[in-house]
Amino acid sequence: MNNDLQFTMVAKTLYGLEDVLAAELTALEAEEVTVGRRMVSFRGDKRMLYLANLRLRTALRILKPVITFHAKTTDEIYERLRLFDWTTVISSDQTFSIDSVVYSDSFKNSQYISYRTKDALVDFFRDREGKRPSVRLSNPDILLNIHVSHEEVTLSLDSSGDSLHKRGYRVAETTAPLNEVLAAGILLKAGWDGSTDLIDPMCGSGTFLIEAALIACNIAPGIYRRGFAFQRWADFDPDLYDELFHDDSAERVFDHIIYGSDILPQAVAAARSNVERAGLGRYISLSVLPMQQRPKPESKAMLVMNPPYGERIKVEDMQQLYTMIGERLKHNYAGCSAWILAFKPEHFNHIGLRQSHREKLMNGALECELRGYELFEGRRDSFAERKSRRAEGEQGVGRRIDRRDVSAGREKRSNSMDRENKPPYRSPRPDKPFRTSDKRKKEYNDEQQREARWPNDRFRSSDESERGPRKSSSKRIQVIRNDE
Repeated sequence: MNNDLQFTMVAKTLYGLEDVLAAELTALEAEEVTVGRRMVSFRGDKRMLYLANLRLRTALRILKPVITFHAKTTDEIYERLRLFDWTTVISSDQTFSIDSVVYSDSFKNSQYISYRTKDALVDFFRDREGKRPSVRLSNPDILLNIHVSHEEVTLSLDSSGDSLHKRGYRVAETTAPLNEVLAAGILLKAGWDGSTDLIDPMCGSGTFLIEAALIACNIAPGIYRRGFAFQRWADFDPDLYDELFHDDSAERVFDHIIYGSDILPQAVAAARSNVERAGLGRYISLSVLPMQQRPKPESKAMLVMNPPYGERIKVEDMQQLYTMIGERLKHNYAGCSAWILAFKPEHFNHIGLRQSHREKLMNGALECELRGYELFEGRRDSFAERKSRRAEGEQGVGRRIDRRDVSAGREKRSNSMDRENKPPYRSPRPDKPFRTSDKRKKEYNDEQQREARWPNDRFRSSDESERGPRKSSSKRIQVIRNDE
């Protein structure tokens, strides 16, 4: 990579996926990869810009910063941008739109910042050329991004256009479809690499299934898109882009099966349409089937699911749903791993299994949790003990030898008669001040009236015939209430 042609870029992502995105960029051999808040910055050349848009699975958009400065008011932003040479990023014949993102106490209205940025651009061209670019909110030639963090303002070119989660393979959807970037991020966090079967028993429109197949086959997610914003830039290199777009040398064969099922026939129909659009039908098996009826997998597999939260998709009994999930995982998927995205902590409580992984993720505006489960065969304690022993190494072996030595040093007891001649293994219990039978007889003799003890007053008298008729419980309760 030619360092003279390198520039800084910013890849935007969802909260919680920054580490996965950084790992993806490192694998692409990007330089100076730095994790930030819902973003990862890096350096590269034009080739890296094209690759990032085509191959990153957890990026929402790729920005190319062009100017950064400090400002305390919107008027200062206008003045600084009014002096910027806009001809380096746009011509007067092109259309544009502006997207603003603000994290600052000094600036309250992101929309107003967009208006002032537009004013600066328009005034620059009107004074210089006597004409100005036009605003187009849908499908503009140039998409600009203004990012304000405290008092630092950054103007960037958006190289992606439509958000990168819009892969291009979704032709049908169900209620509350899962974001493609989030689905890919969950799979990568789970360690999915295509080395086993994968099961989504609540597949919906098939987002997990398709993203899993793309990862397993190492297919670039951007090949389904109609295009990117950088293709309208003045320095766009069509030959370089075609070379990268048609390069399938990194793709690989997937030897396992991805199973998807759902209780709703219309959901499975939508998933089938999307799978066919993506050309991945040979790897994905679909069926209309509730999770309770899914057969036990023949070999080790990974489960991943996004059950209903009860927010947009209504379920009559959420507790019953998540309890069923936990029971099926425990009894039908021993030896597998499971990854579940859910909204409320009580959902996981109803599952009733101990998680091995837990972290927060954002699913739209909902703060959700991703939890991973290792579904052990046999007792969990035995597995945990074996895992602990492997981690202990030589130190753990030494401790086990000591325990064996102690056991071996104990004298063997051939029969119960030998024990009588041995000192007790534990010291005898100290005498407790139990009352003797004589004292109990003295306290509760037949001639003495026993003290009533509410509410259990069964022993008021030693002779039941002397007690008189028993009053009903309701009357006794009424008397107590009157006394109160």
